[in-house]
Formats: sequence, C-alpha cells, structure tokens
Amino acid sequence: MLEKPDLQDEKIIACLQDEYGLPLVQVAFLPLGVDQDAAVYRAVAENETPYFVKLRRGIFDETSVALPRFLSDQGIVPIIAPLATRTGQLWASLDAFKVILYPFVEGRNGYEVELSDRHWREFGKTLKSIHTVEAPPALFRRIQQETYSPQWREIITRFLARVEDDAYDDPVAARLAAFLKSKSAEILDLVGRADRLAQALQARTPASVLCHSDIHAGNILIDANDAFYIVDWDNPILAPKERDLMFIGGGQGFGGHTPQEEETLFYRGYGQTEISPVALAYYRYERIIQDIAIFCEQLLLTNEGGEDREQALRYLISNFLPNGTLEIAYQSDRTLRDG
Repeated sequence: MLEKPDLQDEKIIACLQDEYGLPLVQVAFLPLGVDQDAAVYRAVAENETPYFVKLRRGIFDETSVALPRFLSDQGIVPIIAPLATRTGQLWASLDAFKVILYPFVEGRNGYEVELSDRHWREFGKTLKSIHTVEAPPALFRRIQQETYSPQWREIITRFLARVEDDAYDDPVAARLAAFLKSKSAEILDLVGRADRLAQALQARTPASVLCHSDIHAGNILIDANDAFYIVDWDNPILAPKERDLMFIGGGQGFGGHTPQEEETLFYRGYGQTEISPVALAYYRYERIIQDIAIFCEQLLLTNEGGEDREQALRYLISNFLPNGTLEIAYQSDRTLRDG
C-alpha cells in the first residue's frame, strides 16, 4: 500500500522486540505496492542491522511463509526466507495484522531497473528449480490446487452490468465506470475466451507443478550487488507451469527487452520445455480479468485507498494500451487463428 496504516510505530517495535528478540531503534514505512492489505517497513536494530517487515491483514495463508523457507532451505538462493520468532514460528500477530520479518535486501524491483541478460537466464534457472522441486506431501497439501474457477469472470461481468446504472461521486470511480462502459464489449469477449479455454483445460487435466503465480516485474528484486531474487509468496498454487510462464514475454512490466528477447533469454536458463498455447493464453486472459475485477472492487465498492486509487486506475487502463497485456494475450491465443 502507498499510505501508512493506522498503526503506531511503537507498537511494531514492541512486537518485534517481544516476538523476535530484536532490540530495534526505528521502523520506517515504505510506500510500495498496490495491495491494500499489505504494508511494508524498514526496521533498524541497535547494531544497525536492517530488516524488512511485512504486515498483512485479512486472510493469511501459512504457506506464504512456510514455502519460501522450505525453498531457501533446498538451496534455491534467489528466495529470501522469513526469519523465525523466538518460538520458531515464521510470523507474529499484532492487532489485525500478521507480522513477517525478513533480512533487508537493498535493491530495486523489475519496474525500476532493467534485467540484464544474465538476470533473465537466472530467472529461468530459478523458476525451473521451483517447478521441479520435491516438497513434503504435508506442505504440498496446504497449497491450493488450480480449479480454473470462474470467480473473477463472474465478478467482472457483474461490475459491467452495475456501471450501466450506478452513479459515482468519487472521481476515480466515475472515470473507471466510464472506461468500463467504453470497453464493455471487449471485456465480455475476453471473459468468453477465458471461459472456453478454461473448459478445454479442465477436459485435458494438464500436469501441475509448484507455481509462484505472481512473478511480474514488481516481484523481481535486483540488489546492490546485482544479485537476483524472487519475492512475495502470498499466493502459491499447484498449477500447469504456464501459470508462471505467462509472465515471460507477457508485457508484465519488465523493460529493456522485447517480449521475444525476454523469452529467448529466459528459456536459456529454464531449458527446453513444451508449452501449451491453450494454457498460456488462458492464464494471460485470466490475469487481466482478475486485475480488472480486483481494481473494480477496490475503486467502485469503497472510497478508501488514497493515492493507491489513482495508481490502481492507471494499472487497469494500461492493460488495454498498444502492445499491452491484452494485445500480447491475443497474440498468444492460437484459437484466434485456428478457428
């Protein structure tokens, strides 16, 4: 989130001291990300060691911390694992938030810095390690399975009907409603395409692997020593590998390379693999639909968010720009050419 939550810094410091045994001198809010349920801070201990603190409210899935800890323990270096509390737990509780503590890695995300050729190859190598890891059954059982749920498609369809009749006083909501009206036919076509591809995938039941599910540019970190990291494991899923591979060459915020160059460099690290064009197109469509639905919930159902609201609207509209995610999704959909 871009605006600091209503939580005193002193309470965060006290929590970290009590739960982690950290003698802290300060915490500073970092205005990062569009997730309104997550706030992040930089904390500094008395010995000047920096830490990264994440506060998450709402639904908390323990696998979001257990999984990166496991992957790091398997020697997958580009994973930043959470630190344990005094009792060995990977999170603490503070009011309505779960508190997760990490080592602080000074760096810039993939929106802020262009990935080098080496970074792209390492990206591929790391993701292949994640997709082929053998995890304890008890851990895998806690990770959600892909169901090709129509949830987001149904939500966005309801919003399209709603904006035809509702009026909005909030200027951001009013602009969003007008934009949705102008794109209604295109969005409904998008929903229909995703529906058909979902049905095709359900009939085929492709093999599932461990997927991060959200590896856009904002979740790639390059540190001051040029090291590469994948961050934010809030929503892991067991799904076809295309769930992650859709981000590569998919217009997901990376700069410096064309989509084709991204794919070429990435697969030099990932290795040869057969990619399902049906799954790739489905996930690219579904990602756009989910983004639109989430931003509609944020902007049309509440007036909360402050600066996050303008940014959310910009992100939503960007899907429809030339060479944007929607255009790339259409290009990856062979059914547009084959029938």
